[in-house]
Amino acid sequence: MNDKQIFAAVEIADHEVRLIVGEFFNTRFNIIKVERVPVYGLNYHEVTDAKALTEALKRAAADASKMIGASVKKVILAMPSYGMKRYALKSPVKIEGLNGEITIADIRRAIKQAESVNIGKNLALIQTVCVKYTINGISTRRIPIGEKADELTVDIDLLCADRKLAFDLVSCVESAGLQVMDIYLDVFAVAKEAALFEQAVDQNVIILKTERSSTTLGLLSKGRLTTCFVQPEGVGTMAAPIVEKYGLKSDMAVELLKYSARLNEKIYSSNPVHIWSEKGETRKLTEQELCETVKPNVDKWLNDMAELCRPILQAGSATVIITGEGGEMQGLNELFQKQLKCEAKNYIPETLGGRNAGLTAALGLFYAYKDKLPISGYTDSSLDMDAFIRSVSYRDKNRNTSGKEDTLTNKLKGILFDGKK
Repeated sequence: MNDKQIFAAVEIADHEVRLIVGEFFNTRFNIIKVERVPVYGLNYHEVTDAKALTEALKRAAADASKMIGASVKKVILAMPSYGMKRYALKSPVKIEGLNGEITIADIRRAIKQAESVNIGKNLALIQTVCVKYTINGISTRRIPIGEKADELTVDIDLLCADRKLAFDLVSCVESAGLQVMDIYLDVFAVAKEAALFEQAVDQNVIILKTERSSTTLGLLSKGRLTTCFVQPEGVGTMAAPIVEKYGLKSDMAVELLKYSARLNEKIYSSNPVHIWSEKGETRKLTEQELCETVKPNVDKWLNDMAELCRPILQAGSATVIITGEGGEMQGLNELFQKQLKCEAKNYIPETLGGRNAGLTAALGLFYAYKDKLPISGYTDSSLDMDAFIRSVSYRDKNRNTSGKEDTLTNKLKGILFDGKK
């Protein structure tokens, strides 16, 4: 158990709270529990219902704790990138270590020095990112612990976001009885999960994180997050005509758009994709009707995103990554690719238990936090680990009371035959 690092990550999206509990064990990451609680208390730039968000966070944490057998106490939080601003700094420090060897203390001094910069009253410092280290005229992205030098220069990005939004969201988390371990911008977390920083060293990468009511455009260049812009259009905006024309609920309209509309097809199927009853009458919706209904709004989203991306593409080659709820839409990337004549891909995580594009940012929080541990030195876990160990030990003990070997074969026998006794 001592090798386990168990963390909880939370993203508050514009239509739900996403909480994931996962563990790093022997360099591998495993998901323990995923909770998604619907709630409409946040739009793209402000908290509209703090009480509803707090209750949703409480419910997500309570449901996860009940299943795991240990309470969730601390979380890593994703922060919307609204109002994002980056301060790129060089922070030089004299080496004070024994024999001129660089230590973690030297890097922490460089970070503290950079964080003393005045960012203004309207911004909150979300994360300090060490981009690269320069010693003896040589630059590296690797932490140069143990290297000998008289001076170390650290290239640091201060990633900031809207102050009021940040403080309101943190207040909701704390009101839910959870402690915030660390905070990262949602687009930064997406880039960590999809390993986009490595791709962005040689070319620009554009992230389109498309949620229910907004799309966040993030630009990665030269291996760092440079800028973000939030457009108040999302999957729900594209699905709105379905609600207006057929009277379906918004959540159902979004699900139909994500999983039943092949947007890139030239000829749509006339087969029904949804059947429901209204006033005692059976109604149906075909794929053709669905796609034709949403086409004007999908085209508008494509045109608006293309206008934002076009100046970036004129500066050089770039890849577009579509994720968030929009990453589940079929053919959206191909339409975008045709419109801008650039590579466009949907990103869906491959981690078992988290294979949904909507979970990309929440999953990325784990890797962002893990990568920072050598510098921060944090050793905390998100759970009550004593209770977790007791819970796991209790389950293991009960599982082997029969004296039988705990093999996959015996587990399957138990599943198949226990109910027949």
